[in-house]
Amino acid sequence: MLLGPALFAAALLLPREIFSFEAAAAIGTIVWMACWWILLPVEPGITAFIPVVVNSLFGVVSMPELMSKYATDTFFLLLGADLIAISWEVTGLDKRLALKSLKLIGPSLNQQVVVWFVVSALLSSFLPNVVVCAMLASIAVSMLRYVMKDDFARNKAGMIILLAIAWGAGVGGLGTPLGGAMNLVAVDYIQKLIGAEFMYTTWIVRMFPFLIVLILLGAVCLMLMKPRGGRLEGTKEYFRSLYRELPPMSRDEKISMILFIVAVALSFSRELYASLLPELKPALVFIVCGMMTFILRKQDGKPMLEWKYAQKKVLWGLIFMFGGGIAIGFMMSDTGAAEAIGGIISKLNFTGEFTMILVIVTFTMLLSEISSNTSAAAISIPVIISLTQGMGLNPLPYIYISIAAFNCAYMLPTSIRAIPVGYGLDPKYMFKKGFLLFTGSVLAVSALGYLLLRMWPDFH
Repeated sequence: MLLGPALFAAALLLPREIFSFEAAAAIGTIVWMACWWILLPVEPGITAFIPVVVNSLFGVVSMPELMSKYATDTFFLLLGADLIAISWEVTGLDKRLALKSLKLIGPSLNQQVVVWFVVSALLSSFLPNVVVCAMLASIAVSMLRYVMKDDFARNKAGMIILLAIAWGAGVGGLGTPLGGAMNLVAVDYIQKLIGAEFMYTTWIVRMFPFLIVLILLGAVCLMLMKPRGGRLEGTKEYFRSLYRELPPMSRDEKISMILFIVAVALSFSRELYASLLPELKPALVFIVCGMMTFILRKQDGKPMLEWKYAQKKVLWGLIFMFGGGIAIGFMMSDTGAAEAIGGIISKLNFTGEFTMILVIVTFTMLLSEISSNTSAAAISIPVIISLTQGMGLNPLPYIYISIAAFNCAYMLPTSIRAIPVGYGLDPKYMFKKGFLLFTGSVLAVSALGYLLLRMWPDFH
């Protein structure tokens, strides 16, 4: 309990010639949050409000701007997705989806982990990773609750499946510029640098080697991390027989399913109606569909959801953690803390090209861990451009390498990694397992980037 504030106080002693008081306070805040998220002296959702406490005492950044980070589009997306998932439980659709998943994938933990990881990675290449993670996690949790009851998030088999979804949705965003806002930030910087339009096909070609290597690395690590002999209780044929015994889908189940399909379909087809309804973003689609669960009636005439019941089931901690991650990213950026760290890196005398790439990748991935992928992109790319141009190098290949880096984050419950923790996954377990994959990804991205830089002329 005392270690977090002690680390914050220690950070305030950072040298003023490099870090302003506000920047030091921002660094202290993220260290404090990381400490409490890993050691859990309080609930993770409470830790998410440390930026508010620090800012109340020290006035590090604008308080209205900081508070707004706890009510971004993502807040409404997660709340809406949560309400829809709660309606599954009320109507019994969760049981049907659980048996369907088990029937198709089977109880083998190897198959479960690989399928959830690869599917989430492929979907997030074209869709916002928050939507993909929230959607797949809802389905997986329904399956796990059916097999393991209320202990699924503490069961090692359940934990590794939740990690597979979050990690897959994160790294899959690398596949195309549509994978998330961080990629669009990178595209904007590249277009300003080259003075021309940057084609999406060029992105896919340049990033494909990184995507394949990171997916293979993630799958191998998940296989090594999973509990030995792990298996979900039951057999594939058993789940098939249970599914056949289910009664026909009820009207209530159909309504609950339609709300989910409508939310996902409208989120995925945003480009088709964006000009007509510019404000109806995916997050607001989800909250509207979530609201409908209180308006639409079941067969017995009662609303599908009642607030007295729903408020107890909403994963408030998950929503708060997401806001806390965005808030600390804002503090790091607005106070100049991240830029100051980047300035230190730009002044280093690198002994070789690989060393420079290794430092760039490590710096960028750490930024993604402590804030968000988008913040990491916005902070790291200008630092990389300044560093490489100062050394007389072409910045483009180093930007490509940094794109792979800021799409990798595995350890802390910020960004989409708050979703499995919100469902009950132990943050300490995520940090322990994520550290192994983080280390492997730093080395893999650095080594592959160096090889591509040396052996692939078109990588420039």
